[in-house]
Amino acid sequence: MMKKSIIYKLFLLGTILSASIMNAQTVTGIVTDISGPVPQVNVIVKGTNTGTITDFDGKYTLNNLGPKAVLVFSYIGYINKEIAVNGMSTVNASLAQDSQQLDEVVLIGYSSAKKSSLSSAVTTVNVDDLSKTKVADVAQALQGQVAGVFVAANTGAPGDGIKIRIRGEGTLGNNDVLYVVDGVSTRDISFLNQSDIKSLTVLKDAAAGAIYGARAAGGVVLITTKSGKIGKATISSEYYTGFHVATNLPDMLNSDQYLTVKDQAWHNTAGNSASAISPYASDRNRTGLADTDWQDELFTTGISKNFQTSVSGGSENIQYLISGGYYGIDGIVTEDHDQYQRINFRSNINAKVSDRFQVGTNLQISYEKQDKLSSSGDAPGIIRHALIRPPVLAVYKDINDPTYSATNPYTDLPFYTGPDNGWSKNYEYTSNPIAIVHFTDDKRNTYKTFGNLYGEYALLGDKSLKFRSNLGVDISFSHNKNFASNYGDADISDVANQYYGMGRINRPNGLDENRGQNMTFTFSNTLNYIKTINADHSLDFLLGMENISSKSSAIGGSRQNFDNTSNSFRYLDFGSTTNAYSSGSANNWALQSFFGSGTYGYASKYFATATVRADASSRFGPNNKWGYFPSVSAGWLVSRENFLAKADWISNLKLRASWGQSGNQEIPNNAYETLVSTSGGVVNIIRYGNPDLKWETTTQTNFGVDLSTFSNKLSFTADYFVKNTTDILLGVTLPAVSVGVINQTIVNAGEVSNKGFEFGLNLKNYGHEFKYSVNANIATLTNRVDKLQTYVKSIIDDGTHTKTEVGQPISSYYGLVFDGIYQNAGEVSTQLFANSNNAQPGDIRFKDINEDGQINADDRAIIGSPIPKLTYGFSFSGEYKSFDFSFLLQGVNGIDRYNDSKQILNYDSRPFNSTTAVLDSWNGEGSSNTRPRLTFNNNGGGNVSSVFVEDASYLRLKNLEIGYTFNAETIGVKNLRIYASGQNLFTITDYTGLDPESTSLIDKGTYPQSKAYLLGIQVKL
Repeated sequence: MMKKSIIYKLFLLGTILSASIMNAQTVTGIVTDISGPVPQVNVIVKGTNTGTITDFDGKYTLNNLGPKAVLVFSYIGYINKEIAVNGMSTVNASLAQDSQQLDEVVLIGYSSAKKSSLSSAVTTVNVDDLSKTKVADVAQALQGQVAGVFVAANTGAPGDGIKIRIRGEGTLGNNDVLYVVDGVSTRDISFLNQSDIKSLTVLKDAAAGAIYGARAAGGVVLITTKSGKIGKATISSEYYTGFHVATNLPDMLNSDQYLTVKDQAWHNTAGNSASAISPYASDRNRTGLADTDWQDELFTTGISKNFQTSVSGGSENIQYLISGGYYGIDGIVTEDHDQYQRINFRSNINAKVSDRFQVGTNLQISYEKQDKLSSSGDAPGIIRHALIRPPVLAVYKDINDPTYSATNPYTDLPFYTGPDNGWSKNYEYTSNPIAIVHFTDDKRNTYKTFGNLYGEYALLGDKSLKFRSNLGVDISFSHNKNFASNYGDADISDVANQYYGMGRINRPNGLDENRGQNMTFTFSNTLNYIKTINADHSLDFLLGMENISSKSSAIGGSRQNFDNTSNSFRYLDFGSTTNAYSSGSANNWALQSFFGSGTYGYASKYFATATVRADASSRFGPNNKWGYFPSVSAGWLVSRENFLAKADWISNLKLRASWGQSGNQEIPNNAYETLVSTSGGVVNIIRYGNPDLKWETTTQTNFGVDLSTFSNKLSFTADYFVKNTTDILLGVTLPAVSVGVINQTIVNAGEVSNKGFEFGLNLKNYGHEFKYSVNANIATLTNRVDKLQTYVKSIIDDGTHTKTEVGQPISSYYGLVFDGIYQNAGEVSTQLFANSNNAQPGDIRFKDINEDGQINADDRAIIGSPIPKLTYGFSFSGEYKSFDFSFLLQGVNGIDRYNDSKQILNYDSRPFNSTTAVLDSWNGEGSSNTRPRLTFNNNGGGNVSSVFVEDASYLRLKNLEIGYTFNAETIGVKNLRIYASGQNLFTITDYTGLDPESTSLIDKGTYPQSKAYLLGIQVKL
């Protein structure tokens, strides 16, 4: 009987188990909110420990569920939701945001994480705010958006670059930011279209950036582009156009003022009699005297156009997005030689091969074309010559002028009469900026392919462990072609001269053409484990490896003396073979890396993260190929403690602390090797190598606090950081006595520190008919050189008038110190008792720093810093019914710039044009103590001094936009919005140059930022 009973019970148990197995099922689904899929949502079977999390696309899968299973969907920032399976194989969930616990997923190195678990300095930028600033380069849209991030356009010229500095200048070399776009790293994102950006995250401290190792010292910006979503195809398009005008132009002397000023200067010049008639007084009755406003002639109204369209959609198994765009701008300089155009095409496809395996590709092709003009005062200096060229000279020659030519009608040398009779040297010689523009033909083209191909496989059934492989490509081809036409006055009278009859500029004509290619491949593999155990223990571990290889090559050539200069003949074959030149070069570098990170969270209150990366770089010496970059951080969500349970006005309070190291490998390839040359069989050393050369290391310590109150309506964040860079790469000149004159050897020696505070504030209220959001940020910065190499006491750059020395900021301005104007001869003799330097009353008085009775190079001192001490931004956006309104204010403070244009305009001893400021020059004792006398002698204005170092602080209204959205049901489309936008509408500054935002250390006449007025339309079908 007992045996039968046991058999019966086993049979019954087997029947029950069989029934359970037959009823068990697999459930899949997607978790979304009002914005789309939500990743990393916890999906738990109620009453059990069985569960999983959603992937980056909000998808999940659970196996072997019973028919009565109830799924609990939970995620910080959302209200928990329970759904009974009831035999369904697909269970989708839509979560509602919980205003008491709002949180978001933030993209970090090689993965994403909940914002609540972050313990490092990471800032996510509101992409909607970015889109309001209509700029060609996505990087410039970051201006004023993130505390501690300084952004400035190099110039206002179309296609010129953008400078970004995160937490200051950390090195004497390359401080560029590392961008990571869809997992592929790059140093330039000018090829991206703003409309394609889905998310943008700034990793500011080393704890966040350490996982990018030897390339992250300048900070990291992570960018994710848009992808398709499940649903019917959606077509989104945007078009805007507008005009641009030059602003903040100085008031220049007209012809009458100019002749008066130069007449006074002539009489104040040694050797000229006070009773004599100056040539400027005589020329008032001269035939052909003009009154030219060169700025008005040079600047015109620029036009920009932008069109972007995309098609996206997909099924549960495959999603797609295809986009294309065009951006073009014809700049504010006359004619069309400062154009910039960019064409983009992008495709993003993600496919679910199986429940565990998905693949995807994101590929972009772009073409950029820039018609380049000199934009920084560099030769031939279009802006600079428009400022200094005398107004008495006309733009065009008189048609009856014997030197007139229909192909070259522009005035050149002042009042030129031919090579035999010469030209009027009383007006110096400057170039005609309109002629420079007309004859400039410098075209720069770039073709780029950028993107990635990835595959991701879930190794475990609950998808807690995933393997991802990513192949990235960054391939670009460049083609630059510059034809320098010969023009200007034929000032050579020697008939036998080979250049007789040719204009003095670009004599002879010539073509310089080069082509280059750069190919960078990134192959990375990661293993990511994310698991929540018993609801209290959250684990997020990442292991990975990465290989980056880059190859570049270039080839170029030049020829001169083209007989036919029409476009069809501007090719190398049509130039003379005399003085022909050709060149070719190639470079390559590689990086092999291993990295890992781990985050542990307990009770959703305590979080700790550790990362480490090991990089082997081909750029470093054989004794230091490998570098190691660790980091640790911790966070405490104080607001979830019981002792704050009754403080319901506190929505979130988190304390953060972090420490980490990152590196900088941006030095020339093979810099550690010894270079030699041979001549007549003799081997000569060009540079001694350094086998111990290694990366620069930046160590950061960060303390932060995040606070949200009143149901997250008001949020505040604050950080204090200390950033120290050691082993800075310096070039050291060896003693010529022992080794001869050879190139510098690069060594690791210098140290630089940056420290400061960062604050961010966000206020939003969407609970009323008038919805609004306010964002503000401000950051301080103190930059200091702490150490240089033993034999490098300081680094002086005469070209930029800067000096880098211990105890001062990097590249501080260095020169004499202004101390007023000498009012009488007694003041001169009292101060300059050893050497008067021929100083006269009315000349600039400089401080005698060493009190030796003379002014010379020993009296130079630090007179300014080009690194801002304060950066800030303030933005507002509001909606009322169908109307929306937004603006962005951005500024910097505590920044200086050497205004070389001020020197050449108002202090130069040559007869250039000047601003109206010279009308208040010293003309007798007590008349002025700030502006020296007018003279063609040196009045002190020819010295490098603090006179020309100006405060370049500014506050600028970067953007103002007003829009109207039509009722979708009425017009039969998903969305239709029209808007009017203004860019750079006003600037408040004391800087007298054209643009305080210029990044040049020395301002020789910078192409200014333009004021823009735009009209646009956005349509979604």
